[in-house]
Amino acid sequence: MELIKKFEAQAPEIVFEWNDQETEARGWVVINSLKGGAAGGGTRMRKGLTKEEVLSLAKTMEIKFAIAGPPIGGAKSGIDFDPTDPRKHEVLTRWYKAIKPLLKNYYGTGGDLNVDEKEEVIPITYGLGIEHPQEGVLVGHYAPDEATKAQKISNLQKGVVLPVTSEGIAPKIKSVLTVSDLITGYGVAEAVKHYYSVFRGSDLEGKRAIIQGWGNVGASAAYYLASYGVKIVGIIDRKGGVINPDGFDFLTIKEFFENKSQNSLVADDMMDYVQVNEKIWSIGAEIFVPAAASRLVAEHHLDHMLKAGLEVISSGANVPFADNEIFMGPIATKADSLVSVIPDFIANCGMARTFAYLMSDSAVVSDRAIFSDVSNRILWAIQKCFEINHSVYGITRSAYQLALASQKSFLS
Repeated sequence: MELIKKFEAQAPEIVFEWNDQETEARGWVVINSLKGGAAGGGTRMRKGLTKEEVLSLAKTMEIKFAIAGPPIGGAKSGIDFDPTDPRKHEVLTRWYKAIKPLLKNYYGTGGDLNVDEKEEVIPITYGLGIEHPQEGVLVGHYAPDEATKAQKISNLQKGVVLPVTSEGIAPKIKSVLTVSDLITGYGVAEAVKHYYSVFRGSDLEGKRAIIQGWGNVGASAAYYLASYGVKIVGIIDRKGGVINPDGFDFLTIKEFFENKSQNSLVADDMMDYVQVNEKIWSIGAEIFVPAAASRLVAEHHLDHMLKAGLEVISSGANVPFADNEIFMGPIATKADSLVSVIPDFIANCGMARTFAYLMSDSAVVSDRAIFSDVSNRILWAIQKCFEINHSVYGITRSAYQLALASQKSFLS
């Protein structure tokens, strides 16, 4: 699509670059545009991260907001630093101090790869005098009066860390988790459920799934899929994985979910990474959830899964395919033409939609209301894609058509 290429080629409006004076850390905020007076996107950290990666993710966020709301620009924060380094907290604190003027006026952030919303972003920014990491979006886009701002800040403060306890959405495990822990993975699972309902007129009972990554997104997506009757036949994580051609039962998936440690899978008889990587792609599954880092899904992974019966990919990771292009590179294009691909800006929009909902005038701060809103928004997007094209192929192309319609005035 010509509009995709034009959007991809457009220079970002703001690029903020930072070099930490006490460590080797480098960081960037890329704001693709200040559409609607503000921009939003989470903070990620990994060793070897580049400005180009942050730029691509900022553009992806702008597409995501076109679906999830509010109608603002896309942005992203990225820090090139080892997240296992004991100085991580100090680096994050200096980073947020450096970008505080943005966060107070027109940029909103959150958690992302290796940066936790609840444990790191919220407490660090609050300690620096930022009322909430989304304060900049609230000020720049909504321009509320003081009373309204206070109410919406309160909704954000309560809603993001709200314990999830309601029957049917709270995981049946020992610990109580929060909205921020669960909502993205829940949305990824709901995207699969809505896809089968809308495009295939069926439910999920007995479908098989492969999960890539066992952080908050992958683990919670697997938990909810298993609760819907899906058989998880394989999990591949950065340190290894597990495979069961017959599918792990729900109690086993619940155990994996509960025993997750530092965003990694913990299981008896785990295969090492080389072993699981050799076998998992050909094991046979209708559902694939990439939920690890960006750009990990190679063409040979796709080919093996297609031969083994793959039907749908629900993108828990941002930009999951190993293409150089920001959006529709050759692997993503091939996947979209041969299998149903629910793109990241629909499947993993849960946190972005939660922020939008909590800043709305109609927000109800309850776990059930938040989860219901996210599910309904994903259903709306999938139904719109179906209206554009009834085929099970080309869903990503339809989704871009839907999202970029709101960008035409900015690209003309």
